[in-house]
Amino acid sequence: MYFNQANTIFMTHIPAIVETDIEALFRLQKKNLSNIAATSSKERIVKIKKVMQWVLDNQERIAEALGADYQKNLFEVKVSEVMPVVSEAKFIIKHLDKWMRAESVETPLKMLGTTSKIVHEPKGNCLIMSPWNYPFNLTLKPLLQALAAGNAVIIKPSEIVVNASILLVEMINELFPRNEVAVVEGDARIATTLLDLPFNHIFFTGSPAIGKIVMQAASKHLASVTLELGGKSPTIVDETADTKFAAQTIAAEKFLNNGQTCIAPDYILIHRSKTRQFIEEMGNYIQKMYGNDVSQSPDYCRIVNEKHFSRIKGLIDDALVKGAKIAIGGDTNLTENFIEPTVVSHVTNEMRIMQDEIFGPVLPIVEFNHLEEVSDYINAGEKPLALYMFSKKRSHIDYIIQNTSSGAVVINETTIHYLQNNLPFGGVNNSGIGKSFGKYGFEEFSNKKAVVENKFSTFNMFHPPASKRVMKMLDMVIKWL
Repeated sequence: MYFNQANTIFMTHIPAIVETDIEALFRLQKKNLSNIAATSSKERIVKIKKVMQWVLDNQERIAEALGADYQKNLFEVKVSEVMPVVSEAKFIIKHLDKWMRAESVETPLKMLGTTSKIVHEPKGNCLIMSPWNYPFNLTLKPLLQALAAGNAVIIKPSEIVVNASILLVEMINELFPRNEVAVVEGDARIATTLLDLPFNHIFFTGSPAIGKIVMQAASKHLASVTLELGGKSPTIVDETADTKFAAQTIAAEKFLNNGQTCIAPDYILIHRSKTRQFIEEMGNYIQKMYGNDVSQSPDYCRIVNEKHFSRIKGLIDDALVKGAKIAIGGDTNLTENFIEPTVVSHVTNEMRIMQDEIFGPVLPIVEFNHLEEVSDYINAGEKPLALYMFSKKRSHIDYIIQNTSSGAVVINETTIHYLQNNLPFGGVNNSGIGKSFGKYGFEEFSNKKAVVENKFSTFNMFHPPASKRVMKMLDMVIKWL
């Protein structure tokens, strides 16, 4: 039995599959790969529509499950779980037929007499390992992309959000036969069992530390991987920025999901002339969003469990011991896994809060005087998943884009690139490998197969023996390549 926040029975859990069945499930799906690969765009769209409609029909149940897991509310569920999935589904439905068509390519002179094309074929057996922070969004978006490409999928959701995992099992069992899509629940032992299998592609969302383990396991079978990781995404506020707008925008998107978002602003790099106003404006907006007592706000969820609460609390305590100051917030409550929206000033690189990804409602502030300091500071660390900048000066914006490396750059906003289906989503090195969303996700789960067809033979002129005529022809071709 599992319980909601009122300590009443929420759901009865029937495990989707036991460990001994995993290899059999893998083989079952493998036998069905050719059937799935042969499906048309219309047949794949039917599957995608079923996923979309289930999400639309069960929004309140999703909110109930996540409310039981960490007090997530219906508003946040609609914004961060439902909207991205529905948007992705509709985008795929609109474009899939075109994506699946063979792509003709130009015939160069040396290939005279042939035609060439690129055919997108499914990679085959795919494993999706999804995280706890957005369990529906970050499970179903890659699932939609895998289905669009014609693959069989095993899903391994996070065991941390128990009620969300139960609902995912119910959903997938209702919509798909096991030889197409199935859910395998369990802890790290089950994840290891899955990673020992020869999947053709693995899509993992989580921390860089676990991403390295996934990549190492995939290398045993030379499986391709998509790793959506994270890191410390910086947010720059220069001297030309609209400080009030920046503070309000950052506050809303940093404290969504209690800061437990891989693309959330991790720390602020702010021009020294803007610091006081920025803190004041952010404090005012936090009060506007959540009221005088944040702990009583129905719009503010909680840290997912005690382990993560202790980790984030430890980052705050370490910073304070080393000289940092609380500019906003700072209240915590272990019994509720509650951490108030917190802004920390006077931070230094020696503090863990500036070394580790925070993944919580804590925002450090670093001041600067010259823009060159900003690029140097960012480039000294790992490449971030996203970089945000608030500025009204074009030369400043161009300087940062050209002199830093990140998975994405967003100007005068944060996190909204996640909703742009026409752009690739992903990190660089430590923040991720591979790209997803829309066509990029379809391609990530596909093999781009080169197909060349000879219409009339011209290549026999280059067969031995190497006569003068053959050499002359060869020299002519080389000249006109």
